[in-house]
Amino acid sequence: MEKRNNRPDRPLNERRQFFDSENRPVTPRRPARDGEGRDERPARRPEGGRDDKPRYPHRPAADRSIDMIFGLRPILEALNAGRTLDKIFLLRGTKNSMTQDIQALAKAANIPMSMVPIEKLDGITKKNHQGAVAYVSPIDYMPLDSILAGLYEEGKTPLLLVLDRITDVRNFGSIARNAECLGVHAIVVPSHGAAQINGDALKTSAGALNLIPVCREANLKNTLTFLRESGVQVVACTEKTDSSLETGAVDLTGPLAVLMGSEEDGISPEYLQIADYKLRIPMAGQISSLNVSVASGIMLYEVLRQRLVKG
Repeated sequence: MEKRNNRPDRPLNERRQFFDSENRPVTPRRPARDGEGRDERPARRPEGGRDDKPRYPHRPAADRSIDMIFGLRPILEALNAGRTLDKIFLLRGTKNSMTQDIQALAKAANIPMSMVPIEKLDGITKKNHQGAVAYVSPIDYMPLDSILAGLYEEGKTPLLLVLDRITDVRNFGSIARNAECLGVHAIVVPSHGAAQINGDALKTSAGALNLIPVCREANLKNTLTFLRESGVQVVACTEKTDSSLETGAVDLTGPLAVLMGSEEDGISPEYLQIADYKLRIPMAGQISSLNVSVASGIMLYEVLRQRLVKG
């Protein structure tokens, strides 16, 4: 009869596997025997062996597609060179001529900037950041007024997508993919409270972010007012209305800006007041909300359908 404390046969000389801080297998050094020197470089196990497997395979790999700049002077030089930065973090309490120049240039270029404690910077990177970190954007933001003027000059009917506080990177990438496929000419996002455009966003967009212009605006309220004054009809997608999308009550074939809000709070009330029309997406299920990327696809499809029917 087998005893409960019987263990499966294992080699007596099997060693425990160790991993370093970056989750890479490490072979422990063999203790020195009498008359031997210590092993300075332990022998590596064969490629593809047991030691090559990570101890925690379920952990996602770090996103190495985000380019960062460290230090006040490199960030200042990047701004002067016209590089497109996604966001700047400076150590709270730092005041000198260089930080003042960075703040002025960032404000002029609509680049979000935050004064943060040292713990925030240490959480972003383990490198010697010297109190300043900036994310480099993989795309170049375009001026909205130039795009709109160019569309009118070319005789095209503008179709814009305005995003209010869409912060999820993958949602933003999916929305960009929908927009490119359904004929949107540009995506408009706010300077603050928008998703960071990084490697995950580019991947999720299937390359659409390399094709469709993205405009970063400091004040969406002023932007929506500017669009209306420029002859662009603003239509908000919201459940806070009785007008339903399938009725076709709103003509979407003219110059149009579709306004989408965050999944948590929807569209800001001040933006809803500016919108020319409010439309809701009809639903027959028990769940009363859609993912914002799905909702944007439905709205943009209706715009394209009406335009194709009109010919």
